[in-house]
Amino acid sequence: MASVDPIEGEKGNKAFAEAHKADFPLLSDPTKKTGEAYGVLNPRGVASRWTFYIGKDGRIAYIDKTVKPATSAEDMAAKLGELKVAAKK
Repeated sequence: MASVDPIEGEKGNKAFAEAHKADFPLLSDPTKKTGEAYGVLNPRGVASRWTFYIGKDGRIAYIDKTVKPATSAEDMAAKLGELKVAAKK
């Protein structure tokens, strides 16, 4: 997950991760360089909720631009299945 918010502070990624008990890494991108490179910044300068599926070869295999937070885990698992990506054991 990428955010244009800073790491520290009341509205920072660290506070967000702790509040939501996130068990995945967050990329802090306050300079917005990564967001610009991936083309995810919306007109307000905030990163859109898109999921990038990146293959072992480093190429983008699929971009989901219709992320639904309530079902994102299930949606990601289904897409990984479609892309024939095996889960780690």
